[in-house]
Amino acid sequence: MVTLPVRIVSSPVAKVRVKICGLTRPADLAAAVAAGAGYVGLVFFAKSPRHVGLEVARDLAVDVAPGIAKVALTVDADDAFLDQLIDTVPLDMLQLHGHESPARVTELRTRYGLPVMKAVGVASAADLPAIDTYAAVADMLLIDAKPPKGAPLPGGNGLAFDWRLIAGRDWTVPWMLAGGLTPDNVAEAVRLTGARQVDVSSGVEAAPGLKDPDRIAAFIAAARA
Repeated sequence: MVTLPVRIVSSPVAKVRVKICGLTRPADLAAAVAAGAGYVGLVFFAKSPRHVGLEVARDLAVDVAPGIAKVALTVDADDAFLDQLIDTVPLDMLQLHGHESPARVTELRTRYGLPVMKAVGVASAADLPAIDTYAAVADMLLIDAKPPKGAPLPGGNGLAFDWRLIAGRDWTVPWMLAGGLTPDNVAEAVRLTGARQVDVSSGVEAAPGLKDPDRIAAFIAAARA
Protein backbone atom coordinates (compact mmCIF):
# COMPACT_ATOMS: atom_id res chain seq x y z
CA MET A 1 0.00 0.00 0.00
CA VAL A 2 1.02 3.63 -0.42
CA THR A 3 2.81 5.01 2.63
CA LEU A 4 0.73 7.56 4.53
CA PRO A 5 2.28 11.01 5.05
CA VAL A 6 2.12 10.58 8.82
CA ARG A 7 2.25 7.21 10.55
CA ILE A 8 -0.92 6.38 12.48
CA VAL A 9 -0.34 4.54 15.74
CA SER A 10 -3.30 2.64 17.18
CA SER A 11 -2.70 2.49 20.89
CA PRO A 12 -4.72 3.14 24.04
CA VAL A 13 -2.33 5.98 24.86
CA ALA A 14 -2.04 7.46 21.37
CA LYS A 15 -3.27 11.01 21.04
CA VAL A 16 -6.52 11.28 19.07
CA ARG A 17 -5.82 12.83 15.67
CA VAL A 18 -8.32 15.36 14.37
CA LYS A 19 -9.29 16.34 10.85
CA ILE A 20 -10.90 19.73 10.37
CA CYS A 21 -12.74 19.52 7.05
CA GLY A 22 -14.40 22.05 4.79
CA LEU A 23 -11.88 24.85 5.28
CA THR A 24 -12.49 27.84 3.02
CA ARG A 25 -10.48 30.74 4.49
CA PRO A 26 -6.84 31.24 5.50
CA ALA A 27 -7.84 32.26 9.02
CA ASP A 28 -9.82 29.07 9.49
CA LEU A 29 -6.96 26.91 8.28
CA ALA A 30 -4.55 28.77 10.58
CA ALA A 31 -6.92 28.17 13.51
CA ALA A 32 -7.04 24.46 12.75
CA VAL A 33 -3.27 24.21 12.58
CA ALA A 34 -2.77 26.28 15.73
CA ALA A 35 -5.21 24.08 17.66
CA GLY A 36 -3.30 20.94 16.68
CA ALA A 37 -5.23 19.41 13.77
CA GLY A 38 -3.47 16.47 12.15
CA TYR A 39 -5.42 16.79 8.91
CA VAL A 40 -6.96 19.72 7.06
CA GLY A 41 -9.69 19.04 4.52
CA LEU A 42 -10.65 20.92 1.38
CA VAL A 43 -13.98 20.21 -0.30
CA PHE A 44 -14.31 20.00 -4.09
CA PHE A 45 -18.05 19.52 -4.54
CA ALA A 46 -20.01 22.38 -6.07
CA LYS A 47 -23.22 21.70 -4.13
CA SER A 48 -21.46 22.14 -0.80
CA PRO A 49 -21.25 25.51 0.99
CA ARG A 50 -17.67 24.46 1.76
CA HIS A 51 -16.66 24.07 -1.87
CA VAL A 52 -13.45 25.82 -2.92
CA GLY A 53 -12.02 26.41 -6.36
CA LEU A 54 -8.65 25.01 -7.37
CA GLU A 55 -6.77 28.29 -7.13
CA VAL A 56 -8.18 29.08 -3.69
CA ALA A 57 -7.36 25.54 -2.56
CA ARG A 58 -3.81 25.86 -3.87
CA ASP A 59 -3.28 29.08 -1.93
CA LEU A 60 -4.68 27.49 1.22
CA ALA A 61 -2.63 24.32 0.93
CA VAL A 62 0.72 25.67 -0.12
CA ASP A 63 1.74 27.00 3.29
CA VAL A 64 0.52 24.09 5.44
CA ALA A 65 3.41 22.81 7.51
CA PRO A 66 4.87 19.37 6.80
CA GLY A 67 3.33 16.67 8.99
CA ILE A 68 -0.20 18.02 8.64
CA ALA A 69 -1.98 16.02 5.96
CA LYS A 70 -3.80 18.00 3.27
CA VAL A 71 -6.89 16.06 2.21
CA ALA A 72 -9.04 16.68 -0.88
CA LEU A 73 -12.68 15.60 -0.53
CA THR A 74 -14.27 14.71 -3.87
CA VAL A 75 -17.59 13.14 -4.79
CA ASP A 76 -17.66 10.78 -7.79
CA ALA A 77 -15.13 13.00 -9.56
CA ASP A 78 -13.95 12.03 -13.03
CA ASP A 79 -10.33 11.65 -14.11
CA ALA A 80 -10.27 14.98 -15.94
CA PHE A 81 -11.10 16.91 -12.78
CA LEU A 82 -8.82 14.83 -10.60
CA ASP A 83 -5.92 15.30 -13.01
CA GLN A 84 -6.40 19.07 -12.75
CA LEU A 85 -6.75 18.90 -8.98
CA ILE A 86 -3.57 16.91 -8.50
CA ASP A 87 -1.65 19.18 -10.88
CA THR A 88 -2.81 22.37 -9.14
CA VAL A 89 -3.10 21.68 -5.40
CA PRO A 90 -0.34 20.18 -3.24
CA LEU A 91 -2.09 17.26 -1.55
CA ASP A 92 -1.29 14.33 0.72
CA MET A 93 -4.48 12.31 0.43
CA LEU A 94 -7.66 11.87 -1.59
CA GLN A 95 -10.97 11.40 0.23
CA LEU A 96 -13.69 9.74 -1.83
CA HIS A 97 -17.10 10.66 -0.48
CA GLY A 98 -19.40 9.48 -3.24
CA HIS A 99 -20.49 6.12 -4.63
CA GLU A 100 -17.02 5.12 -5.79
CA SER A 101 -16.72 1.35 -6.15
CA PRO A 102 -13.88 -0.71 -4.67
CA ALA A 103 -12.46 -0.99 -8.19
CA ARG A 104 -12.50 2.81 -8.54
CA VAL A 105 -10.64 3.17 -5.24
CA THR A 106 -7.95 0.80 -6.48
CA GLU A 107 -7.76 2.60 -9.81
CA LEU A 108 -7.24 6.01 -8.22
CA ARG A 109 -4.60 4.77 -5.78
CA THR A 110 -2.64 3.44 -8.74
CA ARG A 111 -3.23 6.43 -11.00
CA TYR A 112 -2.16 9.16 -8.57
CA GLY A 113 0.14 7.44 -6.10
CA LEU A 114 -1.61 9.12 -3.17
CA PRO A 115 -3.22 7.45 -0.16
CA VAL A 116 -6.98 7.18 -0.61
CA MET A 117 -9.51 7.46 2.20
CA LYS A 118 -12.97 6.09 1.40
CA ALA A 119 -16.04 7.34 3.24
CA VAL A 120 -18.62 4.72 4.18
CA GLY A 121 -22.03 5.85 5.42
CA VAL A 122 -23.61 4.03 8.36
CA ALA A 123 -27.22 4.17 9.51
CA SER A 124 -27.79 0.57 10.64
CA ALA A 125 -26.02 -2.77 11.04
CA ALA A 126 -26.84 -3.51 7.40
CA ASP A 127 -24.27 -0.90 6.37
CA LEU A 128 -21.36 -2.45 8.25
CA PRO A 129 -20.25 -5.05 5.66
CA ALA A 130 -19.33 -2.23 3.26
CA ILE A 131 -16.70 -1.09 5.74
CA ASP A 132 -14.93 -4.46 5.43
CA THR A 133 -15.21 -4.33 1.64
CA TYR A 134 -13.50 -0.95 1.39
CA ALA A 135 -10.93 -1.82 4.06
CA ALA A 136 -9.52 -4.29 1.54
CA VAL A 137 -8.74 -1.60 -1.04
CA ALA A 138 -8.42 1.81 0.70
CA ASP A 139 -5.54 3.20 2.73
CA MET A 140 -7.93 4.64 5.30
CA LEU A 141 -11.65 4.60 6.09
CA LEU A 142 -13.96 7.43 7.09
CA ILE A 143 -16.94 5.98 8.94
CA ASP A 144 -19.63 8.62 8.62
CA ALA A 145 -23.34 9.02 9.20
CA LYS A 146 -25.30 7.91 6.15
CA PRO A 147 -27.10 10.92 4.66
CA PRO A 148 -30.91 10.90 4.53
CA LYS A 149 -32.43 9.67 1.29
CA GLY A 150 -32.46 12.52 -1.22
CA ALA A 151 -30.03 14.69 0.76
CA PRO A 152 -28.02 17.00 -1.53
CA LEU A 153 -24.78 16.48 0.41
CA PRO A 154 -23.06 13.15 1.09
CA GLY A 155 -21.57 14.52 4.31
CA GLY A 156 -21.36 17.64 6.42
CA ASN A 157 -25.02 17.34 7.37
CA GLY A 158 -24.48 17.49 11.12
CA LEU A 159 -25.99 14.03 11.61
CA ALA A 160 -24.67 11.30 13.86
CA PHE A 161 -25.29 7.55 13.74
CA ASP A 162 -25.59 5.09 16.61
CA TRP A 163 -21.96 4.81 17.66
CA ARG A 164 -22.70 1.54 19.47
CA LEU A 165 -22.84 -0.11 16.04
CA ILE A 166 -19.06 0.05 15.79
CA ALA A 167 -18.13 -0.08 19.47
CA GLY A 168 -15.06 -2.22 19.95
CA ARG A 169 -14.63 -2.79 16.22
CA ASP A 170 -11.39 -2.37 14.33
CA TRP A 171 -10.29 -2.83 10.75
CA THR A 172 -7.12 -3.72 8.89
CA VAL A 173 -6.48 -0.09 7.92
CA PRO A 174 -6.63 3.12 9.98
CA TRP A 175 -10.10 4.63 10.30
CA MET A 176 -11.66 7.92 11.24
CA LEU A 177 -15.04 8.64 12.85
CA ALA A 178 -17.28 11.37 11.43
CA GLY A 179 -20.87 12.47 11.45
CA GLY A 180 -22.54 14.97 13.79
CA LEU A 181 -19.50 15.42 16.01
CA THR A 182 -19.27 18.60 18.09
CA PRO A 183 -17.15 19.88 20.98
CA ASP A 184 -19.92 18.65 23.28
CA ASN A 185 -20.13 15.03 22.13
CA VAL A 186 -16.77 14.10 20.62
CA ALA A 187 -15.30 12.82 23.90
CA GLU A 188 -18.26 10.47 24.33
CA ALA A 189 -17.98 9.35 20.70
CA VAL A 190 -14.31 8.50 21.21
CA ARG A 191 -15.10 6.66 24.45
CA LEU A 192 -17.86 4.56 22.92
CA THR A 193 -16.17 3.69 19.63
CA GLY A 194 -12.49 3.62 20.53
CA ALA A 195 -11.78 5.91 17.57
CA ARG A 196 -8.23 7.20 17.41
CA GLN A 197 -9.09 9.68 14.65
CA VAL A 198 -12.11 11.97 14.25
CA ASP A 199 -13.36 14.29 11.52
CA VAL A 200 -15.50 17.41 11.93
CA SER A 201 -16.89 20.05 9.62
CA SER A 202 -20.28 21.58 10.49
CA GLY A 203 -19.72 20.94 14.21
CA VAL A 204 -17.10 23.69 14.41
CA GLU A 205 -18.79 26.28 12.22
CA ALA A 206 -20.27 29.70 12.94
CA ALA A 207 -22.19 29.38 9.63
CA PRO A 208 -22.02 26.88 6.75
CA GLY A 209 -18.50 27.05 5.34
CA LEU A 210 -17.25 29.49 7.98
CA LYS A 211 -15.32 27.97 10.85
CA ASP A 212 -15.28 29.25 14.43
CA PRO A 213 -11.74 29.21 15.87
CA ASP A 214 -12.99 28.82 19.43
CA ARG A 215 -15.08 25.79 18.48
CA ILE A 216 -12.13 24.30 16.60
CA ALA A 217 -9.91 24.63 19.67
CA ALA A 218 -12.65 23.28 21.95
CA PHE A 219 -13.28 20.31 19.68
CA ILE A 220 -9.65 19.26 19.51
CA ALA A 221 -9.22 19.68 23.26
CA ALA A 222 -12.35 17.59 23.94
CA ALA A 223 -11.29 14.87 21.50
CA ARG A 224 -8.03 14.47 23.36
CA ALA A 225 -9.41 14.88 26.88
